[in-house]
Amino acid sequence: MKNILVVGLGVSGIACIKGLNKLNAKIYAFDELSEEDLKERLKEVEGIDVKYFFGNKEIEKIDFEKLDFAIKSPGIKYEVPIIEELIRNNVEIISDIEAAYMVTNAPIVSITGTNGKTTTTTLIGEMVKESGKTCTVTGNIGFGMFNDALNAKKEDILVAEVSSFQLAGTRKYKPHISVLTNITPDHMDYHHTLQNYIDTKFKNVINQDENDYAILNYEDEIIRNYSDNIRAKKIFFSSDRILEDGIFAYKDQMVYKTASSTEFIINTKEIFIPGKHNLENAMAASGAALALGINTDVIAKVLKEFKGVEHRLEFTGEYNKVKFYNDSKGTNPDASIKAVQGIEKPIVLIAGGYDKKSLYDDFIKAFDNKVKALILLGQTADDIEVCAKKYGFENIYRVKSMDEAVKKSFELAEEGDNVVLSPACASWGMYPNYEVRGRDFKERVNYYGGNFKKS
Repeated sequence: MKNILVVGLGVSGIACIKGLNKLNAKIYAFDELSEEDLKERLKEVEGIDVKYFFGNKEIEKIDFEKLDFAIKSPGIKYEVPIIEELIRNNVEIISDIEAAYMVTNAPIVSITGTNGKTTTTTLIGEMVKESGKTCTVTGNIGFGMFNDALNAKKEDILVAEVSSFQLAGTRKYKPHISVLTNITPDHMDYHHTLQNYIDTKFKNVINQDENDYAILNYEDEIIRNYSDNIRAKKIFFSSDRILEDGIFAYKDQMVYKTASSTEFIINTKEIFIPGKHNLENAMAASGAALALGINTDVIAKVLKEFKGVEHRLEFTGEYNKVKFYNDSKGTNPDASIKAVQGIEKPIVLIAGGYDKKSLYDDFIKAFDNKVKALILLGQTADDIEVCAKKYGFENIYRVKSMDEAVKKSFELAEEGDNVVLSPACASWGMYPNYEVRGRDFKERVNYYGGNFKKS
């Protein structure tokens, strides 16, 4: 019987406890928070025999010599005391997706990239379901990949959104189909250097072989330059050029071309979700579906009907002929650039949040006379304001909360404007995650939409 320490009692940690219980492992669990703080979460694993350690003061009570390995929750940094102590005691530390790979025979479709992961993952899941195959959408947008992997049958497909945090804790992880949407600087507070971040993203493809598939964004120079190192069969996609072999757009048609055939997938105008970035997401998802042997008619049907995912340029409502969009999933500058590019009318933009050591120059440059007012909140408000003023953008308003931000947006917006929450930053410090931030925004939009009167 294995002795395993679960580090962190978030979604993935709780899922790991459930899964390890099915394997009859001896389970230990650690979290920096107190038992009182975690009491609601712990109700999910009531009745399971777990030896808990709460708070850093209890680290000294852990018998590290007994441990076979530790499963670390993705967001926990490697510099925290519990991880440093595990490393000092030579205990192997893996992520939940590595553990999931170790316990399943089901094929894994693994989607990563700086942006577009959630939309692409959800699209692939819908295509698989529409084709009649069975699948579980899991990973970073599910309920914990380890438990899902344990429950999966050999004929099931695990469609997993995986983050750089999860990939950092992998050694042998080998998905059957990998998708790399793009790579731009992100999470520098976690990975410290851009090269570390890039290397971590490529862990999604590094163990694949010629029996596997890699779906790759040809227009991403980092991915394209690395592609010669990938042993899997490659399906490139491009939103900007015609490819001799791959998926591309030509005269409003999405085309899949190989050496032996050319298939028309869909008229790009029929893709329901708007924007160039969503065209790229549609291409990436189509590549994965084609690698799974899914018919182009099925792919086209899903692309016509799919309405998008919550928190990604999600239409929230229209009040006084002003439209409101929730793009809380815009947790880095590149994601928010795509949001600004995807909205045509004048924009009142709400931004700011947790400091991931990002640079905001390209974000401000992308305003391109489309952003008429910038409302800033959170830890990064100072940095974004300084950057905006450097490029001559002065119409800036500082607020302390989402309530103030939404109220201010109602004051500033005029008929025909769009109010967009796209923070370019993570939510931590103000919210536990971007979902809670996005729902708070929506609730306040709906409240002020029904009650607001301009003075």
